[in-house]
Amino acid sequence: QVKLVESGGGLVKAGGSLRLSCAASGNTFSSYNMGWFRQAPGKEREFVACISWSGGNLYQADSVKGRFTISRDNAKNTVYLQMNSLKPEDTAVYYCAAQRRRSAVWTILTPREYDYWGQGTQVTVSS
Repeated sequence: QVKLVESGGGLVKAGGSLRLSCAASGNTFSSYNMGWFRQAPGKEREFVACISWSGGNLYQADSVKGRFTISRDNAKNTVYLQMNSLKPEDTAVYYCAAQRRRSAVWTILTPREYDYWGQGTQVTVSS
């Protein structure tokens, strides 16, 4: 069992930046693949980015490539999402998630692949 807590959300103008953090409890964080998803009102939860347990493999949604970067610090039990050049369409609740099975990152692009979820953090981008 792992508990995930997101932070770093807020209100930002278009073109601005935010860095989200997701802190994990327990001593097994380094064995989990980690992902970021987002959900806008009235829409399904969508994949944003994921990173392998070692940090050596990354995968991102096309909509955020070149703007968002996922990273992790296993010594701090934390995964990050650096978001630059934010757009109003990035407005959503952002969730981090953990996957136990350590599947290849290009195969873990849907919420059902993940075992644990945080409570989410709101990101609002104004135009």
